[in-house]
Amino acid sequence: MLITTTSNIEGKRIVKYVGLVNGEAIIGANLVKDFFTTIKDVVGGHSGAYVQALREAKSIALKELIDQATRLGANAIIGVDLDYQTIGSNGAMLMVSANGTAVVVE
Repeated sequence: MLITTTSNIEGKRIVKYVGLVNGEAIIGANLVKDFFTTIKDVVGGHSGAYVQALREAKSIALKELIDQATRLGANAIIGVDLDYQTIGSNGAMLMVSANGTAVVVE
């Protein structure tokens, strides 16, 4: 599956616009991870726990996006946009949404 943030794919011709596709992922951040992240933020350093959580959520959202496009008969997704947001009390949950247009290219 070809995926791009642009509205076209160089060297490919879009022959059919299948429709809008999306995928979402919501992951809870646990208290231990939050505690150690706070310590790293205070003393400086890289918050590996949150980086990993972001990567995991992005991966899930993109997989859902691809699965939906595949079910619709698309072989590419253009105009992909990834959005990140914290939700819940004190940002306890991390939400990643992926949106794009499923197309058929030749």
